[in-house]
This record gives sequence, structure tokens and C-alpha cells, in this order.
Amino acid sequence: MHQKDIVYFSYNSQKELDIKATKFIINKAALSIRNSGSFSLVLSGGNTPVSVYKLLAKEKINFEKWHIYFGDERCFPLDHPERNSYVAQSIWLSKVNIPKANIFIIPAEAGNEEAAILYEKVLDSEKAFDLVILGMGDDGHIASLFPNQKWDDSRQVTPIKDAPKTPSDRVSLTSSRLSNSDEVLFLIAGKNKLNAFNQYKNDGNLPANSISAINKISVMTFDLI
Repeated sequence: MHQKDIVYFSYNSQKELDIKATKFIINKAALSIRNSGSFSLVLSGGNTPVSVYKLLAKEKINFEKWHIYFGDERCFPLDHPERNSYVAQSIWLSKVNIPKANIFIIPAEAGNEEAAILYEKVLDSEKAFDLVILGMGDDGHIASLFPNQKWDDSRQVTPIKDAPKTPSDRVSLTSSRLSNSDEVLFLIAGKNKLNAFNQYKNDGNLPANSISAINKISVMTFDLI
């Protein structure tokens, strides 16, 4: 049974949020590996998690049992600096001992329709993620699911053809697949997110409010006042 048990944490600096989020992820990984032998993590794009990924790159822990997935991707070439996978690889994944076979990037260079079909085959619909990291745009979008868009929530992955941000062609996990996770961690920072954050807290009509979790949702914020 999925639920929206939400715990809010507010921090006094970006650095504090980064440190707390990093510790949260590492603790969740250790618990998942202890319980099931592996840890499945869905990464968010955007700017907010970048400093967290940089901190994870410095951690002296064993990443061999981590399995990395992506919540969305932009339809750019593989080596494009604005690809979520390129950013995560360059600042974190290439610097630690995560086996390449454990990193599941969205093949967005194939085009959004084909990439959605291919990534759907990578994901096991019966198996929940351990942790999904999400940001929130100033318009309340999550992954590449934007307000006033429609997507087929019976699928795990959907092509996005008319995103209001560049590039317009993207690929995204659906809200139902993002919610099929033991826990969800939102990282939200910046005064420009305040309006969307307030709508989220008041259960407004935003993609962020379509997210639930099997266990709980944690929301870490900074600079929203």
C-alpha cells in the first residue's frame, strides 16, 4: 500500500542540506544492503543534487552493491554536458567502485519514443526501488513530468515531447513508477521554489503531488523562506 507519509526537514545552509542528504542516502543504502543484498537508487537531474553527488564521490565506502537508475533524461547525445547521466558519471559514478553493469542510463540519444520502450525493458515492474531522489522545479515539475501534461501512468517510462524547458524532447519515469519505491527523498532549495513548495504542501495540482512511497517521503529544504 503506497502512502504519503511526509517528513519535512529544513536546513540553514546548502552545505547542511548536502551533508544531511548524503548521510541519509548512505544510511538507506547500508540498511537495504543488509536486508536484501543490494541497494537500488534513482537519481534526479537538476542542480540541487549535484553537490550531494560530489560528496558521495568522496565517501570511503563500498559501492559495489549499489544499482543506479535515472528518473529522467534529456534527448541529447551521450556525451552532452546537460545529460543527467553525463553529470552523474563525471562527478561521482566514474570516481567510485560501482560496477558499470550496475548503472542503468536512459538511452535518450535514441529518441524519446524508442528510449522509453528500451528503458521499460530494463526496469522490473514487480520490484520496487529502495530510494528515489527527486528535485522540484519552480513550476512544481518532477523528473520530466511537467504541470498540465498528460502521461500514461500504466507505463513505467514515458516519452516527453513538449516539455516547456529545453530540450522539449525528454524521457521520464512515470509518477506511478517513481512512487514504486520504499522511500522518496525530495531535495528542494532556493526562494524560486517557494510557491511550488507551498502548493505541494497544500496538495495542489502539481506533478509532485502525484508521488507517494511504500514507506515514507522525506523532504529536505533550504532557503525557502
